Amino acid sequence: MAYTLLGSAISPFVRKVKIVLLEKQIAHTVEDVVPFNPPAGWRAISPLGKIPVLRHDDKIVNDSTVICEYLERLHPTPALHPGDPYALARARWIEEYVDGGVIPVTGPRVFFELVVKPLLGQKTDEIAAKKVVDEELPAYFDYLEAEIEGDYYVGDRLSIADIAVGNLFVNLRLCGVKPDPSRWRMLAAFVDRMHARASFKAVIEPLLGTVGKRWT
Repeated sequence: MAYTLLGSAISPFVRKVKIVLLEKQIAHTVEDVVPFNPPAGWRAISPLGKIPVLRHDDKIVNDSTVICEYLERLHPTPALHPGDPYALARARWIEEYVDGGVIPVTGPRVFFELVVKPLLGQKTDEIAAKKVVDEELPAYFDYLEAEIEGDYYVGDRLSIADIAVGNLFVNLRLCGVKPDPSRWRMLAAFVDRMHARASFKAVIEPLLGTVGKRWT
């Protein structure tokens, strides 16, 4: 089975799939696709024009959550989706809270402002980004702090919930934002643990030389 992940390494959704591939030790290749300037025929592969896309032999799978579920079915070990129905629901909810709730705030209003705009040669609005960080992100951090169960978000082992939260903070750290341990002790320690994993190091280190100016 040949897997190719299509997308850009600065996308949290692409990275989420990459981390799953690495955690499951699934051999794969990566093709860089930037949604601002996609290759010809991209909409035939990605009808919404979004990344990532997974090409599996002659099959195309879209959307990071769908792709991760697909990989889980084909490669169930190590399990990243809990077998218990309620535990699975919790893990999926944390994933959705991050992907559907937090990233739509941090992506366009913090990460795009502070990291992507300089890549495009555009002027950044530091004041607007700081306002989001200071006034809006603490409520999300409070929730993520409260939901941690010991070392992990669900049970006693790594799940898609942990990958989603850890991955969120890759982009935030690239913006110079990290949870203050004096307020979010559990969350700050969790981020440190996740980013020390080999899978996270593998996706973080290549970014530091290109978009890591603000890394904290």
